[in-house]
Amino acid sequence: MLGWLVRRQMTRFERDFDYDLSYARDIYDASPRAFFRFSRITGLAAHCEGVPREAWFAAKIAATLAEDCGPCTQLVVAMAEREGVTPNALRAILAGDQSAMPPDAALGFRFARSVLERDIAEGDRLRCEVVSRWGKKGLVSLALTIAASRVFPSVKYALGHGHACVRVSVAGADTRVSRQTSTV
Repeated sequence: MLGWLVRRQMTRFERDFDYDLSYARDIYDASPRAFFRFSRITGLAAHCEGVPREAWFAAKIAATLAEDCGPCTQLVVAMAEREGVTPNALRAILAGDQSAMPPDAALGFRFARSVLERDIAEGDRLRCEVVSRWGKKGLVSLALTIAASRVFPSVKYALGHGHACVRVSVAGADTRVSRQTSTV
């Protein structure tokens, strides 16, 4: 009975976001227990408290791009669009064009990049700015989404579901993704 409900929810998610959850089905088929543990990461990745949506999504996109250049990135972009992040802001984030990003998005993006690159000095400076603007709750929200957003593409690739890069679309139009926005 539970398996039917889980599969139905996955099918609804796939339809709503035009996103393939085959890798999640593989996890569930191999071990429902592992699937339910893995699914808890969704809540962690979705935690957004005390930080503007543009900043949060900029950090989330930067973290996702560190592991993926395709479907997972497109999924986060689609979620950002639904939450009202403007197409211009999303295009700037994907291009890594900080001068074209709204100020909050630029800070979220720069902070995520400093974390991903282990740039301690820049990270310390930006962390102070994040706390000054949005408090500890904002910092925690950014930290959790940066860490958790990397898990999904990593698991997907580890299970053999990560393939070639694909174009990312913003507001229905293909958008340039800068390879400089991803960190290995």
